[in-house]
Amino acid sequence: MISASIDDLSMLDSDTGPFEPEQFSDEQLLLEYRETGAADRFETLVHRYERELFNYLRRYLANAEMAEDAFQGTFLQVHLKSDQFQQGRRVRPWLYTIATNQAIDAQRRNKRHQLVSLDRTGGEDEDVGTLIDLLISGEPDPHEETDTEEQREALRKALRELPESFRQVVMLVYYQGLKYREAAEVLSIPVGTVKSRLHSALTKLTEALRSTHAD
Repeated sequence: MISASIDDLSMLDSDTGPFEPEQFSDEQLLLEYRETGAADRFETLVHRYERELFNYLRRYLANAEMAEDAFQGTFLQVHLKSDQFQQGRRVRPWLYTIATNQAIDAQRRNKRHQLVSLDRTGGEDEDVGTLIDLLISGEPDPHEETDTEEQREALRKALRELPESFRQVVMLVYYQGLKYREAAEVLSIPVGTVKSRLHSALTKLTEALRSTHAD
């Protein structure tokens, strides 16, 4: 019976059985939080996306403090707008849409307009080298050192100079690993536009790196 299955879900928080987060999809967590207000559902969703979304916002804003504020604002909006989430939609692109809007609002408040800064150290800098390898993998000499400081700086500069729309798709698709259709949903553009912007962005970045290589 349908009513029995609903009752079974509600019993997960009772003494008869613990709440087991791994058994719930993102969508189930959000819908149950909306219907019941169960804080553990909301906390589980925050935990699942905490590192991923914060890293996205930090790259977007190039400022850890602003990223933290935008992250908090993102999940405040999730709480406030949970009733607007449409059943059948996927949570991940919806979260990225909210997070992107929070980042844009943060930039406007601080009168800052750069979306990407790769002046990073430690493990994150490995992403720069990986992107360099990806972009120049077609070079004729695969044994030549590619991950030079000159190339890193050229990539940072080229990323800063990309149009905002190009930088967004590079971050969503390359850094965050979103599929084309997910990035399209986040940015409210067709999948074909995501592909064309990403192609144009990678072409520009490749040209910048090859120019440095030629010098």
